[in-house]
Order: sequence, then C-alpha cells, then structure tokens
Amino acid sequence: MRAEKRSAWIMVSPAVALIGVFIFVPMVLTIWLSFHQWSTQTGFEAARFVGLRNYEDILGPISVGRDFKRAFLNTAIYTALSVVAILPLSVIFGLLVYQSRVAGGQFLRTILFSTYMVPMIAVALVWSKLYSPSEGPLNQILFWVGIGPQSWLSSPDTALYSIVILNVWQQVGYFTVLAIAGLTQIPSSLHEAARIDGANPVQEFFGVTLPLLRRTLLFSAVIAVINAVQVFEPVALITQGGPANSTNVLTFHIRRVGIERAQGGLGSAMAVMLMLSLIVVIVLIFSLARQKEERA
Repeated sequence: MRAEKRSAWIMVSPAVALIGVFIFVPMVLTIWLSFHQWSTQTGFEAARFVGLRNYEDILGPISVGRDFKRAFLNTAIYTALSVVAILPLSVIFGLLVYQSRVAGGQFLRTILFSTYMVPMIAVALVWSKLYSPSEGPLNQILFWVGIGPQSWLSSPDTALYSIVILNVWQQVGYFTVLAIAGLTQIPSSLHEAARIDGANPVQEFFGVTLPLLRRTLLFSAVIAVINAVQVFEPVALITQGGPANSTNVLTFHIRRVGIERAQGGLGSAMAVMLMLSLIVVIVLIFSLARQKEERA
C-alpha cells in the first residue's frame, strides 16, 4: 500500500509542482501585493506595506473607487447577459443537432464548434467591421428592413451589449457541444415512456430533458461565468474601455491601472476583489443547484 501511494505521489508531483508555480504562487503574490504600495516599474523589495489602504481606495468615493465600481458593474452586466444568452441557446442548438431526424445535424455541429475555435483576436477584428456605422453589414441589413443605422460600439448605450453579442457568438458553439454531451447521457427509454404517457414535446422537454440536463447546465454556467469575467481582447482591440467607460471591464481596468499607470498595489487589490467576487458567485451557483436537487 505504501509503495502504491509513493508511486502515485511520484506521478502527480510534476502536475502539482506546475500548478503551484503557475497558479498558487502568483495568487499568493497578488494577495501580498494588494496590501502594499508598489510600482510595477520597481522590484518587489520596493513595495511598502500600507495595510487596507488600497481596498479603501477602490471601494471609496474618490476617482479610483468610482472607476473601479463602474468597471465592476460593467463586468457584472456583461457576465450576466452572456450567461443568460449562452445557456438557453446552447440547449436549443444542442436539441437541433442531437435530433437524428434533423438533416445536416453533423454539419451544424461542425459550424457551431468552429466559431469557438477561431481566436478571439480574429473574432474581435471581424466584428469591429460588422459593427462599422457606415459600411458595416449589420447596418446595411437594418436599412433593407427599414430600420435606421445603429451606433453599436460608438454609443455608451449600446457598446457593452455589442460586446456581449460578440461573446455569445464566439462561445455558444462550445457550450452547445456540452449540451449535446449531456443529451447523450439521457436514456431514450425515459423519452419513450413520456410519449407513451401522452406527453407532448414541450412536456417531454420540461419533464424529462431539462431536469436531466441540470448537472450539465450547472457545469456550463460555472464555465460561462469564468470565461465572461476574463473578457479582455474585444475591449482592448475594439473599444479600449470606451465610449465614456461603458465597456471598461475589470480585466482591462486592472491592466490599465497595474501596468499602464504602474500602480501595482491598486491593481493587485482589484484583482483580489475580482477573484473573491468570482468565488462568491460560483459558490452561490452551486448552493442554488443543491437546493433545487434537495427540493426535487
């Protein structure tokens, strides 16, 4: 038994070491720096301990706090809208692809997943052209149906939602594949039993399919939240946080504060707040899922 444990530790030790070096060490260092005043243009030895001052600044009424709160709100809205759009679409597309009687299901699956395989940089550049107010195809299509041109990325009222649409288009294929994987785990006998009992397709979906997809949707929700809060490339390449800070999300704001302004302590405090918020959201998702399972 001891020999087996020793061999197991030997096999997993390289992975544990890599996780420690590339994940836990930077995480601990970020938390440590969040309690210090430190310029990224100097070494760690120049960091000066200031306690909770960085957190007081980003949560306070001064300009640093106002900018952080705006970026935090933008990130929350972006994440919520992305998840609310991606999960239902992934189930709908998954059902379309999974149904054997739908022609071209395999082709549709390939098209959906290929969008996720396109690098986000390329997606951002293409969508910036699609959103062009003068020559963009989207405004031309709206003109054909009698709708006036939209500002898309140039208006504070629509810029963030435009980035959400871009993200949903790029991510939905991956989550569709997850939904298909969940659908394949549902025994066909349950669907047959529901049809024998007289259930129509809608009743079959809400009574059989959706409850048995709960764990798949839980996993998809967690991954979708994690992906959404890490949004960076579309903002950095297209909007630069504008117009009027309407698309200034936390990852971009942390980079602006920590690297461009060289305020490493403030940037680290913002990163810690982002990490804590993400942990709280994921814990809430699991708690709500557990409560639903207990009620069921």
